[in-house]
Amino acid sequence: MVRLGTGIGWRPEIADAVERMPGIDWVEVVAENVCPGHLPESLLRLRERGVTVVPHGVSLGLGGAERPDEGRLADLAERAASLRSPLVTEHIAFVRAGGAMTGSPRLEAGHLLPVPRTRDALDVLCENVRIAQDALPVPLAVENIAALISWPGEEMTEGQFLYELADRTGVRLLIDVANLHTNHVNRGEDPARALAELPLEAIAYVHVAGGFERDGVWHDSHAHPVPRPVLDILADLASRISPPGVLLERDENFPEPAELERELEAVRGALEQGGRARRAVRVAAAGAPSPGEGCGADSRQRLALAQTAVLSALVAGTPVPDGFDRVRMGVQARALAAKRADVVAKVAPELPVILGREYRAAFLAYAQGWPMTGGYRLDALDFVEQLLLDGRPKDARARRELREWWLDRSGPKPRSRRPAVRLARAARRVLLRR
Repeated sequence: MVRLGTGIGWRPEIADAVERMPGIDWVEVVAENVCPGHLPESLLRLRERGVTVVPHGVSLGLGGAERPDEGRLADLAERAASLRSPLVTEHIAFVRAGGAMTGSPRLEAGHLLPVPRTRDALDVLCENVRIAQDALPVPLAVENIAALISWPGEEMTEGQFLYELADRTGVRLLIDVANLHTNHVNRGEDPARALAELPLEAIAYVHVAGGFERDGVWHDSHAHPVPRPVLDILADLASRISPPGVLLERDENFPEPAELERELEAVRGALEQGGRARRAVRVAAAGAPSPGEGCGADSRQRLALAQTAVLSALVAGTPVPDGFDRVRMGVQARALAAKRADVVAKVAPELPVILGREYRAAFLAYAQGWPMTGGYRLDALDFVEQLLLDGRPKDARARRELREWWLDRSGPKPRSRRPAVRLARAARRVLLRR
């Protein structure tokens, strides 16, 4: 197992600070945000210095009902090769649903959503993980996620679910202690119990991150300092095993480098605290993993229908499935819409400039009626097209700028194709309304 040491999430906004930061053994980069043929100079310099770089995927959707997309797997494999990484990581989550398996429109969450801890979901996840392992040139580790909602009728705890996954596939685990804290606040799950049930020998590394609590709900923001309860869970984990690597995540609201360094020192302190209390008894290795059985078509079909119903309720306004907490589903739906607005503003920064203070309200109103179906860039195009079809904004100059923006990005010959594009998208939206 690779000993990584102490690391930090590499982001363009803090690239210079990360290069100068003392005691950084490795960094993690969002896989979808780098192009193998055009790696940022900062990452190249870090790599040449001997700093390990690990690609961290966010879009594969290994917990979804469909088999992993071959193109996405090829992209992840290419990033591992170009970065000379010892492993790659992804999430135990689903990010899209619908489509051919359910005979319904395809929907995108734009976010990591929890899978039900059921036998059907575990069978599908195990097969998807094995498909990914076969396609990747280096070992795969998968991460537990934070969740606002709980599935009814779950058959296993998080620790049991992860233990069986690792035992049946041999996959490594990326344990996010901040996500264990999130699930403690939001779902009443005991982090100590989860740690006690984990196959500790399968841990590849650990994530640590901050968040905030509002109205009894913990939001895993990656934009706030790491709180004491998260450090306590890390110390508990370190009392059970010396983790091969620990990484501080920060995605927004980046503080001064000195504050990031203080957070890293707090992380190291929690590790030392746990190390001093480490128990002599360790979880014994279970031997070679059992190959397990492949999942049947019925498992995938049942999971597809369940995930589609949940995602449709969150992004398309359909009824909340029985057994789910309607209040929490509402919180999650609003969080997804807010994230869509934020990410679209990043991938299309001209839109908030053109629309000014009207941007956010206009986008959230659009999001209520139009689910995302093809990623954030297409979402930006669809948003602008809908505004224009509705005769908005009222300001003629802004409307003209939006029209030019849309025409410049909607196709190789947007003016001649525009009626056809409208017709095709109108037909798709009729389907989405059913």
